[in-house]
Amino acid sequence: MAKSKAVGDDGVVTIKKYANRRLYDTERSCYITLDDLGAMVRDGREFRVVDAKSGEDITHNVLTQIIMDTETRGETLLPVPFLRHLIGMYGDKMQSMVPQYLEASMTAFRKNQQDVRSALEGALGSNPLAELTRRNMEMFQQAAGALIPGAGKGKDAEIAALKAEVAELKAELAKK
Repeated sequence: MAKSKAVGDDGVVTIKKYANRRLYDTERSCYITLDDLGAMVRDGREFRVVDAKSGEDITHNVLTQIIMDTETRGETLLPVPFLRHLIGMYGDKMQSMVPQYLEASMTAFRKNQQDVRSALEGALGSNPLAELTRRNMEMFQQAAGALIPGAGKGKDAEIAALKAEVAELKAELAKK
């Protein structure tokens, strides 16, 4: 499949931002919105935003604007204490290390997230929550069987034990 001329050798799509704030996708030859760019990020599409007049790379500013717009709409992801810490890092001696640390942390988080999803989908079949619940109940019953006499004897025995306990409690209440 041949690459479009609008996509660089590195596979990165060029988005041009014009003075009127409009964004132009050079790959698809159409105007797009910040929401479209957000969708591209979520889809894993690489892009670079350049100022149409100067050619300056303004990707960082546009990505920050996407975060601001999303946060403003009430879809908050960044807690206030985190934002305060982040702002406090500007001008700090360690400022140059923060971007690499945050990137490594996010990479590790995403990998863990993928691993958990893969494990749940692979091990638990089509309905992971139902299967997970079933397995948790089995483990709970096994643990209860080891700790509570008679708990591992089955549901009928368990129901009978609960009925007997309820009867005892009723008798005690009747005495008072």
